[in-house]
Amino acid sequence: MTSDEETVMNVETVYREINAKHGWAAFYQAIRSECESFEYTCNESKKPQNKNLNRYRDVAPYDHTRIILKRGVCDYIHANLIRVDHAERQYILTQGPLPNTISHFWLMVWEQNCRAILMLNKVIEKNQIKCHQYFPLDDTKPTLTFEDVSIKVDYISKKDSSDYTIRTLRITDLESNDSREILHFHYTTWPDFGVPQRPTAFLRFLADVRKSGALDQNVGPPVVHCSAGIGRSGTFCLVDACLVLIEKYGLNDLDVRHELLEMRRSRMGLIQTPEQLCFSYAAIIQGAKQLPLDNMDNDDTTHDEIITSYDEMNNKNHPLEKDDEPPPLPPPRGESLTRSMMADLSPDDSSDNDLMSITEELEGPPDKPLPCEPPNHVDLSADTNLSTSNTNCVREQNADDGVVLDDTPSDDAENSVLLNNSPSNSDAKEEVRRRKMEKNERLATQVREMKRRQKEMEEWQNFKRSLFNPLKISLGIGIGGGIIAICYYLYMRS
Repeated sequence: MTSDEETVMNVETVYREINAKHGWAAFYQAIRSECESFEYTCNESKKPQNKNLNRYRDVAPYDHTRIILKRGVCDYIHANLIRVDHAERQYILTQGPLPNTISHFWLMVWEQNCRAILMLNKVIEKNQIKCHQYFPLDDTKPTLTFEDVSIKVDYISKKDSSDYTIRTLRITDLESNDSREILHFHYTTWPDFGVPQRPTAFLRFLADVRKSGALDQNVGPPVVHCSAGIGRSGTFCLVDACLVLIEKYGLNDLDVRHELLEMRRSRMGLIQTPEQLCFSYAAIIQGAKQLPLDNMDNDDTTHDEIITSYDEMNNKNHPLEKDDEPPPLPPPRGESLTRSMMADLSPDDSSDNDLMSITEELEGPPDKPLPCEPPNHVDLSADTNLSTSNTNCVREQNADDGVVLDDTPSDDAENSVLLNNSPSNSDAKEEVRRRKMEKNERLATQVREMKRRQKEMEEWQNFKRSLFNPLKISLGIGIGGGIIAICYYLYMRS
């Protein structure tokens, strides 16, 4: 047996043992619990001027590894540098750009001398905007210019495959007129909070990224992002780094768990679900058997034992155990934000911005319901039952934003229970529709109330101005006249 095969067997043994025990949820929860001892700060993300630059309230970049922009009025961007020195790898993990952070994103790509961007999400997922359209799609609108940071991005070409698209873009610094080509790898079949259907498709994607030279040491680190920049992004980086370690140190055992914990010291919450952790192990094992990945072909009919067992475990006929499913999500941001803002609203702090944010949430929230790992990276329950952990997390108060997440189950979770328990499926569907209508009516009522209070506040301010302005003028005239009279009197006396 070769050294590489021996290494793979050690990782594969762990994989098989966890599978046999249906223990991915417990294994994943133990990793999260171990991260409780981390005491890294996220102070920059909490500054008032930076809060609106974060996509999610409970995912923040650590201060000690954050990327610092070198020019422009703002040096903050929601991004961390992940270094795996013994694998000679480094990655920049970031969130999907927001409309107000696109220019910062491209400035970071330029300043960090990045060769490639790896986008692991779609712009719209589950009818929600998960990432702003920050790159030119084709030659219909081939150029994007960002005057505030003096950066221009041009579309050059693209190549499509079944699971991903590779675009070639040109980025130009308008201050120096220097430019260089950037590769944009867009993986389009990786579901949010999920995994690719099979490791082989993902490994072909990784092989193409490697062939491009985007991960080499002589260029800047690749920018890797999904929506929050921790789940799918963390999975990609863990698999790639571990495969490098297998290539470099065939005689040494690979401890995937240790590598993940070390990467989490640079950015919180990497890999968000037990399913993603299970997929990482399967991809590492399969990839190690096909090293170097240059030999990856397009044949997706392999009957390798690990691939077969993974397919069986994730097939609907052989589903994961209940504890191995991703935890239910907290309620949508619109509901929790509306409640908190209504509670905190006073006549002195009512603003158009508050009202706009609530209206945007009602019309269509730009983000997914929040990932349930809190900013301080502490699990709220050590129980291996992820639904219990999630419930505790939902009840967590975010002191930084003054927002208390709703302690009721999400609509999807509640509706699922209702449909499963109801004797009549049609009645259950009708009940679900009724509840959704009631929720929308409540939110609409809250918005109308906010508008009414805002209008009353504006009328009160106008009344105060109309009342006090004449008084101020009269008082000024009276004081001025009195001073003149006194001066005249004193003059006549003298």
